This record gives sequence, structure tokens and C-alpha cells, in this order.
Amino acid sequence: MAGLVQDCFSIGSTVACTTCYNQNIEGEVLAFDQQTKMLILKCSSASNTSKLNDVYIVNLALCSDVQVVQEVNSIPDPPQSLNLQRLSTRVRNQVEQKKRQVSALAAGVSQEGQNLFLAIARTINQVSWNGPNIVVFQDVTISPPYKVDNVNGSPDSRQLTYVKKIVEKHVNDQATANSNVPQQAAATVNAK
Repeated sequence: MAGLVQDCFSIGSTVACTTCYNQNIEGEVLAFDQQTKMLILKCSSASNTSKLNDVYIVNLALCSDVQVVQEVNSIPDPPQSLNLQRLSTRVRNQVEQKKRQVSALAAGVSQEGQNLFLAIARTINQVSWNGPNIVVFQDVTISPPYKVDNVNGSPDSRQLTYVKKIVEKHVNDQATANSNVPQQAAATVNAK
């Protein structure tokens, strides 16, 4: 295989290769790492949408029949600059969300509680777990079984009212989703 892999692939060139799964991939080179023999190819989308492309990360050590179909003759345009602040914010938000999910699993919370927690976390950042209880704004607590009646806090608090509305909407959405599932299942059975 080492004889088949070139020392370098030019960005913008068109390369074709066959993967270890006998899948033929042909596309434009976006990046190539010589040390790891990893190649990133941009290919036309399989969904026939002209605006979309598929991007493949190919390990050339596991490919056969690597060929340069068309070498780029001109200097390619420099890649678009990345907004590193935006990317780091996305990473931080995703890490926080995963930590919340892990803390829910560690607390042994039911699936209903986890779903409610995630629904609240979509609109409110100040949400955490205290054992099996969901704590919102540090003064509103939702205890199992996570219904509107289980929301507790200062009675004259606007935050309490706001959280109750979120819980009520979530419970109603879940009930609607659950009531549609049996109807769809029954329609499928009747169609057979």
C-alpha cells in the first residue's frame, strides 16, 4: 500500500480510491495528513441536492487503488477562516450538556426526569440536579414524578410560575406524542 500513497495530495485535486469495504470514493481533496495518511475528500451528495456535499475522511492505509484523477494546476483559494470563538462556545455548550446528562444518569433519574431536564435546559441555563430533584434558578425544585404538582418554590415567585409553564407544556407535549404512537401503530396493523 505504501507505494500507492503519494507523498502529498494537492488541495483541490480530484482523487479516487477504493476502501476496504469495496466502496469507490472520488472527490476533491480538502486536506491530507502525510504522517497518518488521512485524506479528506469532498464528494457530490448522494441525495441529489446540488448545494450539499458529502465529506469523507479516508484512511489511505486501508484503501486500495488510490489514483489522482485530476491534478490541480492553479493555486487554490485559501480556506475560509474559522470563527474560533464561536467554535469554542459550541464545544463548551456541548460539554456542559453532556455533563448534565451524565449527572442525571449518575443520580439514577427516570427517563421522564431526564427528558424534562433537557427540555428546561433548552431555555434556561441555570438548571442542575440535586439527587433526583431538578433545581431551576437555585430556588425552584421539581421532584419525581416530575409533574406540575411537583414543582415547588416561593409561591409569589415569577420564576416558579415560569417553570410551571415549562413543565406543563412538556407534560402536554409528551402526552400528545404518546397518544399519537398507538394510533400510528394501529393504522399500521389495520393496513396489513
